[in-house]
Amino acid sequence: MKAPFSWLKDYVDIDISAQELADKLFSCGFEVEELSYLGEKINRVVVGEVKSLTPHPDSDHMQICVVDCGEEYGRELQIVTGASNVYVGMKTPCALDGSTVVESNPAMLEKNPDGIKKIKKGKLRGVESFGMLCSGGELGINDDFYPGAEFDGLLDLAKDVPVGEDIKKIVGLDDWIFDISVTANRPDCQCILGIAREVAAVMKKPLKEPDYSYTAKKTNAAPITVEVLAPDLCPRYVGRYVEDVQGGVSPAWMRKRLATSGIRSISPIVDITNFVLLEMGQPMHAFDAEDIGGRKIIVRRAEKGEKIVTLDEKEFALTPDNLVICDGNKPVALAGIMGGLNSEIKATTKNVFFESAKFARDNVRKTSRALGQSSDSSSRFEKGVDAYTNGLGMARALHLIEELGCGVVTELCADVCAVDLIPRTMTASVRKINDLLGIVVPNEEILSILERLNFKPTIQGDVLTVEIPGYRDDVDGYPDLAEEVIRMYGYDHITPTFLQAAQVTGGGLTEEQKKELHLKNLLRVQGFSEAYNYSFYSPKDFDLMKLPEDSEERNAVRILNPISEELSVMRTFLAPSMLMNAVRNIRRGNDEGRQFEVANTYFPCDTAAGQQPDEKKHLVLGVWGGNNDFFDMKGAIEHIAEIFHLTFTYERAAKTYLHPGVSANVIMDGKTVGSFGELDPAIALSLGLDKKVYLGELDLSALSLDDDVRYTNLPKFPAVKRDLALIADEKLTCAEIEEVLLHSCKYVTEAKLFDVYRGGQIPEGKKSMAFTLTFTPDANVEKAFTPETLDGYVKKILGNLKFKLGIELR
Repeated sequence: MKAPFSWLKDYVDIDISAQELADKLFSCGFEVEELSYLGEKINRVVVGEVKSLTPHPDSDHMQICVVDCGEEYGRELQIVTGASNVYVGMKTPCALDGSTVVESNPAMLEKNPDGIKKIKKGKLRGVESFGMLCSGGELGINDDFYPGAEFDGLLDLAKDVPVGEDIKKIVGLDDWIFDISVTANRPDCQCILGIAREVAAVMKKPLKEPDYSYTAKKTNAAPITVEVLAPDLCPRYVGRYVEDVQGGVSPAWMRKRLATSGIRSISPIVDITNFVLLEMGQPMHAFDAEDIGGRKIIVRRAEKGEKIVTLDEKEFALTPDNLVICDGNKPVALAGIMGGLNSEIKATTKNVFFESAKFARDNVRKTSRALGQSSDSSSRFEKGVDAYTNGLGMARALHLIEELGCGVVTELCADVCAVDLIPRTMTASVRKINDLLGIVVPNEEILSILERLNFKPTIQGDVLTVEIPGYRDDVDGYPDLAEEVIRMYGYDHITPTFLQAAQVTGGGLTEEQKKELHLKNLLRVQGFSEAYNYSFYSPKDFDLMKLPEDSEERNAVRILNPISEELSVMRTFLAPSMLMNAVRNIRRGNDEGRQFEVANTYFPCDTAAGQQPDEKKHLVLGVWGGNNDFFDMKGAIEHIAEIFHLTFTYERAAKTYLHPGVSANVIMDGKTVGSFGELDPAIALSLGLDKKVYLGELDLSALSLDDDVRYTNLPKFPAVKRDLALIADEKLTCAEIEEVLLHSCKYVTEAKLFDVYRGGQIPEGKKSMAFTLTFTPDANVEKAFTPETLDGYVKKILGNLKFKLGIELR
């Protein structure tokens, strides 16, 4: 929420600096994220009066000016200018030697990236110049700040401005902008008046309320009726007919207020709606009354397929989830978002129908995101608008119409309200408030604070009774009153104490967290970087990964109110997120990388029974580019198995998103606990990847991670290696053969494939696979393995291979 310091002063007599006010706002719960000075780029620029003009001897368009900048800066400064509109007696901004202005030349922004141009004395075609006369662009202002600021020439100031005066004070740049962080429970402070109420309360000063008075005139116009068919989405709708609307230009004070808030002036009627939005926090809309068919306003849910063209000329097909404002024939506005092109205010508009309403914030938010259409009004409605302000906002707008003389307020009005506007009354125990705060706040202080916050409090004994202001929908119990009291009384009054049952602990990690950290560290040692991704992705990712319609992964938890469709389902597996990480890196020139992520996956449960989604922790690995290949991925997984004392076997995988010939499932105790392999080439082609990507994923919830250190006695005798060349069926996998090799003799501690050969003397349908077997005697063996002993072990192994897999020695 941005609030100009000068605008806040309209409502409160502020006698402290902007920085001091920022500190006070912070003390009562409103953090000022940024305090910026409007004229921060302007320095040593003052009002100068041109006293004489002399043609430049070497230029047909430059003139030598003698400028009076006052006693402090010089009465006769020589300045050369090429502006065509300069004249004797002109008062204009004068940038002195050593001054700074806004860089208004786009071609010079590369040289001055901070947007600041430094002015120094120098010679222009041989004539010395001690400064520069300025245009409005060089002050960074437009016509809303000062008339004529957008003219292509020097800014012509009013004749009564004093010479030597700081130009920032003259053109409205001597102002501070507070960028205030407003919490979600305080939508009433998303406006200038809301912040002013807080400023008045914290400074213990009276609030100057805006003028809401107006005089309604009789009219011969036919009435416009209002009917609300969806009161759950529109609890209150206030309308007023204004006739004889006049165009023209808004007054300077209003244009300057809008300009300091970043809004350009358009016309008096439009400016009033924008002004009320900023000042009161009430979005308003004005319809051309002559375009309202049947003289009816109907607030209803849209019909399926119904269409509307908004003011920005975009057409939308609507659904019953969208709320629309209709006349007797058609939709004329998207409720809370934007008006329709068919009822916009035009230069020829003479009569308007003003709207001030409360729309359900969730409906506005969902419609805005579903249609991809937003506005200042929708942003405000999403934060929340109270029904109390609907009426005040309308009254303020009608007063401004009279004040600006841009229309005649008539008696034709409508106010359809489905909520109780009578202020709520609440009682609370003073003792409970003090107990919650842990201190005793004097009753007089409680009454004073709540009175400054417009709560109309009384205390009788221990009972505090308050009348809650209509704009404070957030107050709903004694804890809320306690918060109001302490933020004004001062958090520094609270004495820090321990809870009675509290004790100091050293903290630390749980066993599960320690094992997870160990897992992450061993992956980092292997060159992997940890990634953090959103817990949700797009349903389109299921299609990208070519998942069948009945696959378990497609049974995902859907977000009721997603940020966007791209983040609308909870992750059932992590591979799509890791794939997108690889894609983004490759497209940005990071041609080689290794990443991992440990995160939960989510599966739906019976939500009707109040069950939360079932969460399972997964590990996903991704490698791409460089010399990375399938075996790097397998090596990482085998290292995990080794460190955590797991036994993995592998079999050919049939994952739709992995290469059918370069992928494997990870098996433990007969169950598939993961898979890994090369990304399917068809998917890689569709993503435009020129690097191979390998993905792997393990279900950590199915693994029993045991990272305890285990000790065994060293063998007394050295290990011995034997090489075996085997003739195996083409269909047999390395993993199947390794499993038989390792289980055929207890002394075989490693079976390592080092060669695969086909052709030559190898029969068709067969392949030669050469393994190195490592025989390691355990600590109980009392003598080294002899050749005869090893021959016996090999004979037993070959027998098992023949019996189980039909394998022959080559």
